[in-house]
Amino acid sequence: MTNNDFIGLAISYVYATGLLVIGEGLRKLFGVKPDLTRKVIHIGAGMWVFGVLLLFKHWEIGIIPFATFIGLNYLFYRYRIIGAMDTQDSSPGTVYFAISVTLLFGLLWRPDGPVDSIAIAVAGIMSMTWGDALAALIGRRFGQHKYQVGNSVRSWEGSAAMFVASTVVIFLVLLLLPGSSLSPLATPLSLKSALLTAVVTATFATLAEAVSPHGTDNLSVPLVTAGVVWVVMQNFYL
Repeated sequence: MTNNDFIGLAISYVYATGLLVIGEGLRKLFGVKPDLTRKVIHIGAGMWVFGVLLLFKHWEIGIIPFATFIGLNYLFYRYRIIGAMDTQDSSPGTVYFAISVTLLFGLLWRPDGPVDSIAIAVAGIMSMTWGDALAALIGRRFGQHKYQVGNSVRSWEGSAAMFVASTVVIFLVLLLLPGSSLSPLATPLSLKSALLTAVVTATFATLAEAVSPHGTDNLSVPLVTAGVVWVVMQNFYL
């Protein structure tokens, strides 16, 4: 490990601690409900994948921050340590979140070549980060039309938010990340290819979110999203 690696790890843990402090501050000082503070932390944690891409040059080191939070998030969930993450219907979703990011980055991120597929991983993570979060928030606030798949109860409003948000973030990732300074070895897609892939993938991501039992969507959504993007790109664009 280099000095830059140690600095990157330190920044990552400071950032994660800052997210928890912000969440607790919003809850205790401003009375923000845990349902919302949990999503603030959820989105902030997901967006840190770009910080990891910026700070680390070796995937084996870059996955350490998210990998360590597999265990830490389990402790937070098991012992209800962080009130900002502790909702009435809390699930081990934060654990699944860390597992999915670690798994996707470990499988697909190769910044030292020969081929870097990190855009596929980030597309999956952004679908979970923004699509899943907005689906939950809008579903709770505006979800008047419910439907049930197995034990999972969702709203059409929430699923619509999931589809739109996932389409947007997957499209932006596939269009802008490959070939950029964060992923110079990845093959860029055209605007049309990125958009078509995003629409198709967001459809499957929305279905995955709809049928996933409570909390497991943090595992199913990013893995399904990444899998569909990979299949589409391998069969139609690469």
